Amino acid sequence: MTEEKLHGEGALGRAEQLEEVSRMLIIREEQLFSQDSPSEEEEDLLQRDFEALRLQLWMSVHNTFSSCSFSSSSSSSSLQLKVLRSAVASIQQQEVQDRRWTGCPEEQVPVWRPQKCLSTHNSLLQNMVRDRLREAAEDGCRDTGGLSTPLKREVCRMGKCVKEDLLAVAKTVQDCYPPQMDILNFYSGLFHQNFSARLTELAASGLEADDCSYLLLWTNHLYPHEILNHEELEGKIKTSCLGSLLLQVHLTRLEDQYLTHRQDKVKLWLNTALRKEEERWLSGRKPELIDEYCFSPLAIDVIQVLDSSLTELSCVIREQSNAQRITAHLENFLSSYKKRVERFVKGNHSNVLSVIKAQLVCEQQFRDYITGQTRSLLEQQKRRCLDTLAALKDCGYKCFTCPIHMQLKVCFSQLWTSVWLDGSLPVVDSLLDSLNQHLTDLTDLKPACRQSLLCVLHQDLVLQYVKRMMKTRMKSREQQVGGAQRMTEDARKINDFFTEGGCTESLWLGEMLCSVAEVLRLQDPDSVQLEVVSLARSFPDLRCRERLTLTCRRSCL
Repeated sequence: MTEEKLHGEGALGRAEQLEEVSRMLIIREEQLFSQDSPSEEEEDLLQRDFEALRLQLWMSVHNTFSSCSFSSSSSSSSLQLKVLRSAVASIQQQEVQDRRWTGCPEEQVPVWRPQKCLSTHNSLLQNMVRDRLREAAEDGCRDTGGLSTPLKREVCRMGKCVKEDLLAVAKTVQDCYPPQMDILNFYSGLFHQNFSARLTELAASGLEADDCSYLLLWTNHLYPHEILNHEELEGKIKTSCLGSLLLQVHLTRLEDQYLTHRQDKVKLWLNTALRKEEERWLSGRKPELIDEYCFSPLAIDVIQVLDSSLTELSCVIREQSNAQRITAHLENFLSSYKKRVERFVKGNHSNVLSVIKAQLVCEQQFRDYITGQTRSLLEQQKRRCLDTLAALKDCGYKCFTCPIHMQLKVCFSQLWTSVWLDGSLPVVDSLLDSLNQHLTDLTDLKPACRQSLLCVLHQDLVLQYVKRMMKTRMKSREQQVGGAQRMTEDARKINDFFTEGGCTESLWLGEMLCSVAEVLRLQDPDSVQLEVVSLARSFPDLRCRERLTLTCRRSCL
């Protein structure tokens, strides 16, 4: 390349050749200042050429994100990236040449040295990032998904700009820079610094509740997880060096503001939902039927409120143990819910059975939800909630079982009489026929709840049966053996009845009755003792064990 081609803009006609132009200018510089008396004219000309080169360099760097723009054609973007790559190489060359003059006498150093191209480059990037975020914040054409407030729209636009630009740097721009410049982390630091500065200003401005939660969402979730840990950025950005977008003092204040507002909102909604539910009960209306069973939307609505609040909280708040400030309201709600159901049951309301059927469905839905909570509820909270639900369910069951209990006492008073022993009085058959009539009133109870209620009835029936046996003193060995045979037959009939009703979880009660009958039948004391031990091991139910032990002892007397 001739000296004339290096002079003026003609030397910079093709920007992608910046690296070559830079190299040739350095050669001219070396040649000129190796002379004893450099020509002032040539020195002035060379200085102008360096100034022209720097202008081209900064224009190329300034167009960095234009080369990544979706609106740019593929060929145009490719050319701009080549220009940037050439500009970066030129900057490195000039840095090396700056160091070459370090330590030389000042009068021997060119007036344009040191160029400080890298420092200027870094300052330019800082200004570019600041301007890009400011322009993005004001860009009304950027899609913000219909966000409701100016603050949300501004933060969203800035956040999207950060994401798009960092991805562009990772995909294309960093290939134009040498690894030692670590340009991706340099850019991420600049974007973090500017984004953080603006969010800090907004945080100090006094935020409404919605704006507060949105600012926390970006600070604690969207920025660290969806941007810095984006699949194309993960592991490449030194996130530990960046820290949080907001200082601890601002985060703590905003999080407390958010939690207080969310607590108040959840509490108000739950109280309102329960009040409206109770008003429907007291109005005398029956609950709606869905899939032919009584249904109330209360549990589903409450669960949705809690779930949405906990889901939002998991993204907005750093310390997840704060979820207990929300779930504490579930405890209070369930306690109030149980008390209102108990109060309603005590009233003389025509719709009580239909309402309770719907509430038993709610109880099951609440129980499933609470049992499935693994993180939001502490074990103590979960236990208290489940205990409250158990009391609620027992209250509901009693509405259906109390009338049946009265009939059980009447029917079972005939057990261990002579007419029962000889089979002429079918006590259990009559009882099961009557019980079947009661169960026809449960056709609009959700099947799963109906099955659970049947299991309770099954257990109550067997316990009443055994209790009646405990009150009877056997007068003869024949009576004892005959009673044992009749118990075995009754156990089979009871089990068959509840099996047909779909109740399979309590069939062990029939086996237990048969085992008790076997204890009665045995005559050898040692065999009785072995059977009692086997019975206790096979059926360790706490509600039955004491009664069975007493029964077995009684039968041995």
